[in-house]
Amino acid sequence: MPTVTLRSRTGKDEGKVALEDEIFGIEPNVAVMHQVVVAQLAAKRSGTQSTKTRAEVSGGGAKPFKQKGTGRARAGSIRAPQWRGGGVALGPKPRKYDQKTPKKMKRLALRSALSDRAAEDKVVVVSGWDFEAPKTKDAQAALLSLGVIGRSLLVIDATDKVAHQSFRNLPGVHIVTPGELNTYDVLVSDYVVFTSATLPISAAPSNEASAASSTSSNEDSE
Repeated sequence: MPTVTLRSRTGKDEGKVALEDEIFGIEPNVAVMHQVVVAQLAAKRSGTQSTKTRAEVSGGGAKPFKQKGTGRARAGSIRAPQWRGGGVALGPKPRKYDQKTPKKMKRLALRSALSDRAAEDKVVVVSGWDFEAPKTKDAQAALLSLGVIGRSLLVIDATDKVAHQSFRNLPGVHIVTPGELNTYDVLVSDYVVFTSATLPISAAPSNEASAASSTSSNEDSE
């Protein structure tokens, strides 16, 4: 079972905390992570791009010139695709890019991503943020004390408003609640920072983050 050092926000060691093998100690499944990330990015696409066909472009109701005797190629409308200002042939139309991804696959991808970060010692656990008031300067100092440099993903409890307001303006810092934890955000972050309250455990399948850490018996029952 992998372990990490439990630290205060000032960087002081406060013992060790064990990470769940089922969440942080599995062999990462690269293929599943790739498929889930592609599905996540596809779901973000608005799909509102649209072009007009020759039937939707205004004008062009009359034949531009007679059929024969001009020496030009015959034409029936100035809104044909080959004409300037004409319609677009085979252009994009509004569509949905959503991909259906099984829940088990999402959980496996999230566990794989967390295991990959844990194997690289990029998982940080803090006992608590305990900010007296929202202050970005204190939040930045806390990350430096923890050795968190670069892009970081902070998993903060939804009720900790002070911590959320302290970190939200820092560049390179992305904040999520336990229920919002996902594969893409983990993979694009250099560090994943949990608190003792938000660290996923197998015994608490109450939200999506914990759903990623549910036991195999829970998965089989779905």
